[in-house]
Amino acid sequence: MIKKNISLTPEGKKELEKELDDLIKGRPLIAERIATAREFGDLKENEEYSSARNEQKMAEGRIIEIQEILKNAIVIRGGKKSKVDLGACVLLNMGGREVEYTVVGPTEANPLEGKISNESPIGKAMLGRKAGEEFEFNNKKVKILEIK
Repeated sequence: MIKKNISLTPEGKKELEKELDDLIKGRPLIAERIATAREFGDLKENEEYSSARNEQKMAEGRIIEIQEILKNAIVIRGGKKSKVDLGACVLLNMGGREVEYTVVGPTEANPLEGKISNESPIGKAMLGRKAGEEFEFNNKKVKILEIK
């Protein structure tokens, strides 16, 4: 199986490490819920037991997923850049409206927080460009005002 390197910002790595730590610390509480629910009787019709087991499956799956991400993580460094690249914070003028995005790997992408993936259409369109460059995206003129 080929392992894919996963690009993370230092902040994204810290967030994943905290989530992993929280999930691991939550294991005893889930185990306690399962044990308590077992005491309610027939497991086939025991909603509390089913719910606790589902919570355990989801938590364990996420723990494995985070561990795999962290094992394959390459921490990207932000800082002042001359071209748009991973970790760059980019101020754009999109059709007369200023927006700011941080270019991150797909694992960290969250457009609502201004974090866009380098693999997204707008991310791909910006990569390698310099401040002052213009390009068209979704039939709008976009200008890179600043790369932070």
